[in-house]
Amino acid sequence: MPDLKIKISDLYKIFGANGAAHVDKVRNGVGKTELLEKHGHVLGLQNINIDIFAGRIQVIMGLSGSGKSTLIRHINRLIEPTTGEIMIDGKDVLSMSDAELLHFRRFDASMVFQKFALLPHRTVLANTTYGLSMQGIEQSEAEKRASHWLERVGLGGFEDRFPAQLSGGMQQRVGLARALATDADILLMDEAFSALDPLIRADMQGILLDLQSELHKTIVFITHDLDEALRIGDDIAILRDGNLVQQGSSQDIVLNPADEYVADFTKDINRARVLTLGTLSHNEPSVDGIVLDSTLTLEQAMNDLAASEKEAINVTRDGQMIGQVTMRDMIYAASRVKAGDGDTVTYR
Repeated sequence: MPDLKIKISDLYKIFGANGAAHVDKVRNGVGKTELLEKHGHVLGLQNINIDIFAGRIQVIMGLSGSGKSTLIRHINRLIEPTTGEIMIDGKDVLSMSDAELLHFRRFDASMVFQKFALLPHRTVLANTTYGLSMQGIEQSEAEKRASHWLERVGLGGFEDRFPAQLSGGMQQRVGLARALATDADILLMDEAFSALDPLIRADMQGILLDLQSELHKTIVFITHDLDEALRIGDDIAILRDGNLVQQGSSQDIVLNPADEYVADFTKDINRARVLTLGTLSHNEPSVDGIVLDSTLTLEQAMNDLAASEKEAINVTRDGQMIGQVTMRDMIYAASRVKAGDGDTVTYR
């Protein structure tokens, strides 16, 4: 189990002249609409509890107004909570002094914004060195580091361009390079790819995953797009009207939606591209089967099984046989049809 990096506990945010005076009302059942109409305050977050583990991508998703961008801004205190606790590496962010908070923002947590947030009068290289300059890094060293990360995100040779000379996708690559250059352990990404065209967005997702496989940052990624969440998220939390309605792995979210709100998110998902062999199991391996790893998606496994002309798949995890999966099992799982009595497929 990875180390716990960020622990958010009993977090409330009520916007208004005296939010703290209304926390107990919300705890006692006053909802978002009533709080606004009767008390003139806006409920941003209600009783949020999330554990975020080191080296993983935690996706926080929901529709507009669900509180996801409000939540991510609490982690680096761009927004102050009404009440609650945010612990990072065992230290309470809310108790940090101004100097400690400034150090945390400069060295420990970098942010990538939806609208790129580049300085238009600075070149690509100068934008990328900005965070390093705030850290006090000498200019030549800052430029060396910035050039390295620009190369890594595919912008080598564009150092002297200005943001207006770049496409949206290229501007967001600059934003990502700027965040990575500071070498912060935590990367906060607020709808970072949502302003991009679909093909460019998919490309950026691929770049992020490739970099993460090497860097193992703790990434908090905000999105309203379930396809994006399922592609990049190790863990997913879904918000609605400031409430956390479900959290878990992509497998958990797709197989066991907590309510109709979550089910609506997942209803059009191609489950074969999300679910893995590890979600299906039989007690005994097949005598005549191919061997595949538990992390393989059902889509890939179906193709491999069909090409093999075998009857079943023997599934392994960490080199150990964990069971058998047939084509029928995978079709049941992919089509959202539960196996009936006598069928041995289980979900886990």
